[in-house]
Amino acid sequence: MSYRTYQKRTAALALAAALAGSGVLMAAPAAHADVQDVNYQCKTPIGNKGAVSPIDIKGVKSGSGYKITMSFQKGVSSSPVELGKGAMKPSAVIKLGGAESGSLPVSGPPNAEAVPANTPIKISDLSGTYTPAKSGKVTFTAGVLTIKALGTTTTCTPANSPKPSLTLDVKSAGGGGTSGGSSGGSQSTPSGGELPQTGPEDSAIALGTLGGTVLLAGAAGVLWLTRRNQAAR
Repeated sequence: MSYRTYQKRTAALALAAALAGSGVLMAAPAAHADVQDVNYQCKTPIGNKGAVSPIDIKGVKSGSGYKITMSFQKGVSSSPVELGKGAMKPSAVIKLGGAESGSLPVSGPPNAEAVPANTPIKISDLSGTYTPAKSGKVTFTAGVLTIKALGTTTTCTPANSPKPSLTLDVKSAGGGGTSGGSSGGSQSTPSGGELPQTGPEDSAIALGTLGGTVLLAGAAGVLWLTRRNQAAR
């Protein structure tokens, strides 16, 4: 090894040691995505069908939440008759895991072009808004897909227990931690949790607090007047 190479390596090691000593570390990635093959088994009006489609799920920060988009790289079902433009409406649920539990509904626009008979139906991107209820790592896994077309409903269920397609490191708007169990995410009621009380009990507590404050202020005023009268004598 040349002297110049030795100098560069020594300088790099010194810089790394200085950064570690000063607490400057590389931040861990806030999101991790993996395209997962999902074996969809579909119950259609003309019988059962199945197909495997790679599923990609992405999350983009939007305000206090995230826009979650689910993409299908292959069609998972077909129709014995042509589906005209706008005849098919897809939707799905994404399972939440990790720091959250429950599901996130996602939906997409109707088909922009006619779908020929007996050809794989291309599912448009499905999206929904996820607002964290807990802080921590949250996983997003493909769930049941629903296709409505020509007055019929086709339900496609993952049969191979797919792994999460996306993991996000999130922080709830209220700064809630992950202790005390998991809760439902966006658009769902927290499981095992309690909704904030907004009824008479809260009003009674607020009035009681206000009354206590007035009472203390009144007592302080009486004490001040008594001391003032004593000083005047």
